[in-house]
Amino acid sequence: MRTLAIIPARYASTRFPGKPLAQLGGKPMIAWVWDSVTALPLLDEAVVATDDSRIAEAVKTLGGNVMMTRSTHRSGTDRCGEVLEALEAEGKQFDVVINVQGDEPFVQQEQLKSLIKCFEHDDTQIATLKTAIRSEAELFSPNNVKVVCDHKGNALYFSRQPIPYLRGVDQEKWLQQQDYYKHVGIYAFRTTVLKKVVSLSPSPLEKSESLEQLRWLENGYSIRVSETPTSNMGIDTPEDLAAAEQYLTMKITNKK
Repeated sequence: MRTLAIIPARYASTRFPGKPLAQLGGKPMIAWVWDSVTALPLLDEAVVATDDSRIAEAVKTLGGNVMMTRSTHRSGTDRCGEVLEALEAEGKQFDVVINVQGDEPFVQQEQLKSLIKCFEHDDTQIATLKTAIRSEAELFSPNNVKVVCDHKGNALYFSRQPIPYLRGVDQEKWLQQQDYYKHVGIYAFRTTVLKKVVSLSPSPLEKSESLEQLRWLENGYSIRVSETPTSNMGIDTPEDLAAAEQYLTMKITNKK
Protein backbone atom coordinates (compact mmCIF):
# COMPACT_ATOMS: atom_id res chain seq x y z
CA MET A 1 0.00 0.00 0.00
CA ARG A 2 1.60 3.27 -1.14
CA THR A 3 0.91 6.16 1.21
CA LEU A 4 1.25 9.90 0.60
CA ALA A 5 1.16 12.51 3.37
CA ILE A 6 0.08 16.03 2.40
CA ILE A 7 0.46 18.97 4.78
CA PRO A 8 -1.81 21.86 3.71
CA ALA A 9 -0.42 25.17 4.99
CA ARG A 10 -1.84 28.60 4.16
CA TYR A 11 -0.64 32.01 5.24
CA ALA A 12 -3.95 33.92 5.24
CA SER A 13 -5.55 32.51 8.38
CA THR A 14 -8.31 34.80 9.68
CA ARG A 15 -7.50 34.30 13.36
CA PHE A 16 -3.73 33.90 13.00
CA PRO A 17 -2.15 35.22 9.77
CA GLY A 18 1.21 33.65 8.97
CA LYS A 19 0.57 30.79 11.39
CA PRO A 20 2.76 28.12 9.68
CA LEU A 21 5.78 30.44 9.99
CA ALA A 22 5.18 31.35 13.65
CA GLN A 23 8.16 30.43 15.81
CA LEU A 24 7.66 27.55 18.22
CA GLY A 25 10.57 26.29 20.27
CA GLY A 26 13.01 28.15 18.05
CA LYS A 27 11.77 26.93 14.66
CA PRO A 28 8.75 27.58 12.39
CA MET A 29 5.62 25.61 13.20
CA ILE A 30 5.61 24.04 9.73
CA ALA A 31 9.03 22.55 10.56
CA TRP A 32 7.55 20.75 13.56
CA VAL A 33 4.79 19.27 11.42
CA TRP A 34 7.17 18.29 8.61
CA ASP A 35 9.62 16.62 11.00
CA SER A 36 6.86 14.71 12.82
CA VAL A 37 5.22 13.46 9.64
CA THR A 38 8.37 12.49 7.74
CA ALA A 39 9.75 10.54 10.72
CA LEU A 40 7.18 7.84 9.91
CA PRO A 41 8.86 5.03 7.88
CA LEU A 42 5.49 3.81 6.52
CA LEU A 43 5.16 6.87 4.26
CA ASP A 44 6.25 6.67 0.64
CA GLU A 45 6.21 10.43 0.10
CA ALA A 46 5.32 13.66 1.88
CA VAL A 47 4.69 17.16 0.55
CA VAL A 48 3.65 20.53 1.96
CA ALA A 49 0.85 22.12 -0.08
CA THR A 50 0.71 25.91 0.11
CA ASP A 51 -0.40 28.97 -1.85
CA ASP A 52 2.21 31.27 -0.30
CA SER A 53 5.80 31.71 -1.49
CA ARG A 54 7.02 32.55 2.04
CA ILE A 55 5.86 29.19 3.35
CA ALA A 56 7.27 27.45 0.28
CA GLU A 57 10.69 29.02 0.85
CA ALA A 58 10.66 28.05 4.53
CA VAL A 59 9.93 24.43 3.62
CA LYS A 60 12.68 24.37 1.01
CA THR A 61 15.10 25.74 3.60
CA LEU A 62 14.22 22.74 5.76
CA GLY A 63 15.04 20.45 2.84
CA GLY A 64 11.36 19.60 2.57
CA ASN A 65 9.18 18.86 -0.42
CA VAL A 66 6.66 21.58 -1.30
CA MET A 67 4.07 22.20 -4.01
CA MET A 68 2.37 25.49 -4.83
CA THR A 69 -1.42 25.25 -5.04
CA ARG A 70 -4.31 27.56 -5.90
CA SER A 71 -5.39 30.18 -3.37
CA THR A 72 -9.10 29.57 -3.99
CA HIS A 73 -9.43 26.29 -2.10
CA ARG A 74 -12.14 26.18 0.56
CA SER A 75 -10.33 23.61 2.72
CA GLY A 76 -7.15 21.65 3.23
CA THR A 77 -8.91 18.64 1.74
CA ASP A 78 -9.40 20.50 -1.54
CA ARG A 79 -5.71 21.46 -1.49
CA CYS A 80 -4.83 17.79 -1.03
CA GLY A 81 -6.95 16.92 -4.05
CA GLU A 82 -4.98 19.33 -6.24
CA VAL A 83 -1.64 17.88 -5.08
CA LEU A 84 -2.79 14.32 -5.69
CA GLU A 85 -3.94 15.24 -9.20
CA ALA A 86 -0.58 16.86 -9.97
CA LEU A 87 1.45 13.93 -8.66
CA GLU A 88 -0.64 11.44 -10.61
CA ALA A 89 -0.05 13.53 -13.73
CA GLU A 90 3.66 12.93 -13.10
CA GLY A 91 3.01 9.20 -13.16
CA LYS A 92 3.06 8.64 -9.41
CA GLN A 93 0.44 6.37 -7.86
CA PHE A 94 -0.75 6.16 -4.26
CA ASP A 95 -3.40 4.12 -2.47
CA VAL A 96 -3.91 6.31 0.59
CA VAL A 97 -3.51 10.04 1.25
CA ILE A 98 -3.08 11.37 4.80
CA ASN A 99 -4.05 14.99 5.41
CA VAL A 100 -2.12 16.53 8.33
CA GLN A 101 -2.87 20.23 8.76
CA GLY A 102 0.09 22.59 8.99
CA ASP A 103 -1.01 23.73 12.46
CA GLU A 104 -0.59 20.28 14.08
CA PRO A 105 3.01 20.50 15.42
CA PHE A 106 2.54 17.64 17.88
CA VAL A 107 1.06 15.00 15.58
CA GLN A 108 2.36 11.59 16.67
CA GLN A 109 3.69 8.68 14.65
CA GLU A 110 1.35 6.26 16.45
CA GLN A 111 -1.63 8.33 15.33
CA LEU A 112 -0.51 8.18 11.70
CA LYS A 113 0.14 4.43 11.98
CA SER A 114 -3.36 3.99 13.39
CA LEU A 115 -4.86 5.82 10.40
CA ILE A 116 -2.90 3.72 7.90
CA LYS A 117 -3.93 0.52 9.68
CA CYS A 118 -7.60 1.40 9.05
CA PHE A 119 -7.02 0.75 5.34
CA GLU A 120 -6.20 -2.89 5.98
CA HIS A 121 -9.99 -3.15 5.79
CA ASP A 122 -10.95 -3.09 2.13
CA ASP A 123 -14.19 -1.22 2.85
CA THR A 124 -12.47 1.78 4.50
CA GLN A 125 -13.07 4.92 2.45
CA ILE A 126 -12.03 7.66 4.88
CA ALA A 127 -10.35 7.34 8.29
CA THR A 128 -9.92 9.71 11.21
CA LEU A 129 -9.25 9.65 14.96
CA LYS A 130 -11.06 10.16 18.25
CA THR A 131 -9.94 10.41 21.87
CA ALA A 132 -11.85 10.09 25.14
CA ILE A 133 -13.24 13.26 26.71
CA ARG A 134 -12.41 13.50 30.41
CA SER A 135 -13.63 16.92 31.51
CA GLU A 136 -16.85 18.93 31.38
CA ALA A 137 -14.96 21.84 29.85
CA GLU A 138 -13.96 19.67 26.89
CA LEU A 139 -17.41 18.14 26.60
CA PHE A 140 -19.38 21.38 26.47
CA SER A 141 -16.96 23.52 24.45
CA PRO A 142 -18.17 24.07 20.86
CA ASN A 143 -14.51 24.28 19.83
CA ASN A 144 -14.15 20.57 20.58
CA VAL A 145 -15.91 18.48 17.96
CA LYS A 146 -17.59 15.37 19.29
CA VAL A 147 -18.17 12.11 17.40
CA VAL A 148 -20.41 9.07 17.85
CA CYS A 149 -19.80 5.78 16.03
CA ASP A 150 -21.61 2.57 15.19
CA HIS A 151 -20.53 -0.85 16.48
CA LYS A 152 -18.17 -1.27 13.51
CA GLY A 153 -16.28 1.90 14.37
CA ASN A 154 -17.75 4.04 11.59
CA ALA A 155 -18.83 7.60 12.36
CA LEU A 156 -22.55 8.20 12.70
CA TYR A 157 -22.29 11.95 13.31
CA PHE A 158 -19.95 14.77 14.31
CA SER A 159 -21.17 17.76 16.30
CA ARG A 160 -19.98 20.78 18.23
CA GLN A 161 -22.65 19.88 20.79
CA PRO A 162 -22.23 16.99 23.24
CA ILE A 163 -23.57 13.81 21.63
CA PRO A 164 -25.43 11.77 22.69
CA TYR A 165 -27.76 13.94 24.75
CA LEU A 166 -28.57 12.22 28.07
CA ARG A 167 -32.23 12.84 28.67
CA GLY A 168 -33.26 13.18 32.30
CA VAL A 169 -29.66 13.29 33.57
CA ASP A 170 -28.04 16.38 35.08
CA GLN A 171 -25.24 17.58 32.80
CA GLU A 172 -22.62 17.41 35.54
CA LYS A 173 -23.24 13.62 35.65
CA TRP A 174 -23.01 12.97 31.91
CA LEU A 175 -19.35 11.91 31.94
CA GLN A 176 -20.08 9.48 34.76
CA GLN A 177 -22.81 7.71 32.80
CA GLN A 178 -21.68 7.89 29.17
CA ASP A 179 -18.44 7.64 27.19
CA TYR A 180 -17.87 10.76 25.09
CA TYR A 181 -15.27 11.20 22.37
CA LYS A 182 -13.53 14.21 20.89
CA HIS A 183 -12.66 14.21 17.20
CA VAL A 184 -8.94 14.53 16.41
CA GLY A 185 -8.91 16.28 13.03
CA ILE A 186 -6.42 14.25 11.02
CA TYR A 187 -7.84 12.43 7.99
CA ALA A 188 -6.77 9.71 5.61
CA PHE A 189 -8.49 8.92 2.31
CA ARG A 190 -8.39 6.14 -0.18
CA THR A 191 -7.20 8.05 -3.25
CA THR A 192 -10.23 7.06 -5.31
CA VAL A 193 -12.46 8.54 -2.62
CA LEU A 194 -10.45 11.76 -2.17
CA LYS A 195 -10.82 12.52 -5.88
CA LYS A 196 -14.60 12.22 -5.51
CA VAL A 197 -15.18 14.13 -2.26
CA VAL A 198 -13.32 17.24 -3.43
CA SER A 199 -15.96 17.68 -6.13
CA LEU A 200 -18.86 17.71 -3.65
CA SER A 201 -20.74 20.93 -2.92
CA PRO A 202 -21.12 22.14 0.69
CA SER A 203 -24.04 20.35 2.33
CA PRO A 204 -26.77 21.56 4.72
CA LEU A 205 -25.36 19.82 7.82
CA GLU A 206 -21.86 21.02 6.99
CA LYS A 207 -23.10 24.60 6.79
CA SER A 208 -24.98 24.25 10.08
CA GLU A 209 -22.04 22.96 12.12
CA SER A 210 -19.18 24.28 9.95
CA LEU A 211 -17.71 20.75 9.71
CA GLU A 212 -16.69 19.51 6.27
CA GLN A 213 -16.79 15.83 7.29
CA LEU A 214 -20.57 16.09 7.52
CA ARG A 215 -20.59 16.74 3.77
CA TRP A 216 -18.99 13.36 3.23
CA LEU A 217 -21.45 11.58 5.53
CA GLU A 218 -24.42 13.30 3.90
CA ASN A 219 -23.21 12.06 0.53
CA GLY A 220 -23.01 8.45 1.70
CA TYR A 221 -19.28 8.05 2.38
CA SER A 222 -18.21 6.09 5.45
CA ILE A 223 -15.63 7.39 7.91
CA ARG A 224 -13.81 4.79 10.03
CA VAL A 225 -12.76 6.20 13.40
CA SER A 226 -9.75 4.86 15.29
CA GLU A 227 -9.18 5.71 18.95
CA THR A 228 -5.99 7.41 20.10
CA PRO A 229 -5.05 7.88 23.77
CA THR A 230 -3.94 11.47 23.26
CA SER A 231 -5.37 14.65 21.79
CA ASN A 232 -3.05 16.89 19.80
CA MET A 233 -2.62 20.57 20.60
CA GLY A 234 -3.67 22.31 17.38
CA ILE A 235 -2.68 25.97 16.94
CA ASP A 236 -5.54 28.25 15.89
CA THR A 237 -4.68 31.51 17.67
CA PRO A 238 -1.66 33.34 19.11
CA GLU A 239 -2.93 32.26 22.53
CA ASP A 240 -2.73 28.60 21.41
CA LEU A 241 0.85 29.22 20.30
CA ALA A 242 1.73 30.61 23.73
CA ALA A 243 0.20 27.52 25.35
CA ALA A 244 2.20 25.27 23.00
CA GLU A 245 5.40 27.10 23.89
CA GLN A 246 4.62 26.55 27.56
CA TYR A 247 3.95 22.87 26.85
CA LEU A 248 7.33 22.50 25.16
CA THR A 249 9.08 24.22 28.06
CA MET A 250 7.45 21.81 30.50
CA LYS A 251 8.53 18.80 28.42
CA ILE A 252 12.13 20.01 28.33
CA THR A 253 12.08 20.71 32.08
CA ASN A 254 10.68 17.25 32.86
CA LYS A 255 13.44 15.57 30.85
CA LYS A 256 16.16 17.22 32.92
